[in-house]
Amino acid sequence: MRLTVVRGDITRQEVDAVVNAANRSMRGGGGVDGAIHRAGGREVYDDCVRRFPHGLATGEAGWTTAGRMPARWVIHVVGPNHAAGETDRSLLTSCYRRALEVADELGAATLAFPLVSAGIYGWPVDDAVLAAVETLRASPTEVEEARMVAFSDAAYDRIAAAL
Repeated sequence: MRLTVVRGDITRQEVDAVVNAANRSMRGGGGVDGAIHRAGGREVYDDCVRRFPHGLATGEAGWTTAGRMPARWVIHVVGPNHAAGETDRSLLTSCYRRALEVADELGAATLAFPLVSAGIYGWPVDDAVLAAVETLRASPTEVEEARMVAFSDAAYDRIAAAL
């Protein structure tokens, strides 16, 4: 698998699936989650309600339509909320590993990832970058490209340095 980084908006990536840093309720929220729900439209929300009536556990992944985004699917992962005391790193790495497993089930060859849990959930950014890069490199998958999408120059620089 090729691991790349771009600076940009994850909702505009032309890939098979975008990965959403969702919350447990799976009903939209702030940050990446809010942006994906806004860009994808009502179809993403309705599919979340249908597929995940009780939400999704931390560290888990599931998929929905991507609605109006260029991608075909959204793979939703629920990262740990470091700011609320969820500091088990294995829950963070599980998000990346499970996203690849779901992508393989769907037949998705290209994925766009945000930096899971590094925003409002407060995971230390340097460790979030290492967790992403190490897990994506170590996980067996049929995915051809895992693209890390950095929203800021600072995040881009950190991810690029880790790659």
